[in-house]
Amino acid sequence: MTLNDRVLGAFALLFAALLAWQGWGLEAPFSYEPVGPRAFPLLLAGVIALCGLWLMVRGREQAEPNPPGANVRITWMVVLVAAYALIFASLGFIVATALMAVFVGRLFGGRWRDCLLGGLGLGVGFYLLFDKVFDVVLPMGLLTVGG
Repeated sequence: MTLNDRVLGAFALLFAALLAWQGWGLEAPFSYEPVGPRAFPLLLAGVIALCGLWLMVRGREQAEPNPPGANVRITWMVVLVAAYALIFASLGFIVATALMAVFVGRLFGGRWRDCLLGGLGLGVGFYLLFDKVFDVVLPMGLLTVGG
């Protein structure tokens, strides 16, 4: 089987169905926002499903093979995302996000200095955005004051 847009579209539809199925059961023990926790996964499933349908209907292109080294970087990205999920609560949002950004930056050839500055900026910047603008409570982990 050759990989083309239609095959990718079929996988996207399957993934969207799985996401919707898992997201449908999300309920908060108390109402803390107007739409609840299931809105994001269902919205994301809808967008993925629409893209998958588009690829199945309009897709005719063969997929290009990955360039050398891409599969290794993809594997490392999966490892980094899994590690991020594991350290998120204990290290906190700012530290975990900064570390994730540093290692992803290095994975794609960034210089240490640029990756460190970018990671710190992303960690602090996104924390301020979610905490102050969106009023989303994020774990502080290692940076917890007095705790």
